[in-house]
Amino acid sequence: MPVINMIQKLSISLILLLVFNLPVNAQEKIEWMSLEQAIKKSGKQPKKIFMDMYTDWCGWCKKMDQTTFSDPVIAAYMNKHYYAVKFDAEGQDSVVFNKQTYAQQKPGQKRSPHNLAIYLLNGKMSYPSYVFLNSDQSVITAVPGYYTADQFEPLLHFFATDAWKNTKWVDFQKSFVGKVKK
Repeated sequence: MPVINMIQKLSISLILLLVFNLPVNAQEKIEWMSLEQAIKKSGKQPKKIFMDMYTDWCGWCKKMDQTTFSDPVIAAYMNKHYYAVKFDAEGQDSVVFNKQTYAQQKPGQKRSPHNLAIYLLNGKMSYPSYVFLNSDQSVITAVPGYYTADQFEPLLHFFATDAWKNTKWVDFQKSFVGKVKK
C-alpha cells in the first residue's frame, strides 16, 4: 500500500508541475486562415488582413515560417491586430475577392502565378511578399522580402496602427521600440 500512495503522490506532483508550467512553455502561433475566412471575420469584427504571399519552392518563405512567423511576439501581435492569410501565389484554386473571381493564370503549369497574386502584388512577383489590407479589403500596400522578427515587428505596427497615413516609414522606424528579442 505505501508504494501505491507514493506513486499516486508522484503522479499528482508531475501533473501539477506540467499544468503550472504549460503557460510558460506554450508558444503562441499565428492563426492562419483562408482569404474567404478572413473577409468573413473582418465583416463581423473589423480588423486589417495580412496576406503572406508564398510559393512551395521559395526557400525564404520557409525561413519566414521557421523564424519570423514562429516568434511569439510576432504571433501574438498578428493574432490581435490582423486576420492572417497564407496565400499560395501559384495556387490552383479560384478565389473571389472584392466581387471578382481570380483564377490561376495557366492552370496545371508549374511556377505560374495566380491572378490574385498578380493583382495584389502589382505584377511584381517576388517571394515572399506580404499584402496589407484594410478591413474593407482595400489594399494598403505590398512589401517584398525576408525579414527577421525584429525587422518585421515595426512593419506590423506601422500598418496596424495606421501610422502609415501620417508618418514616414523612416521616421516611424527610428522611433519604434519593439518587444522582439534580437
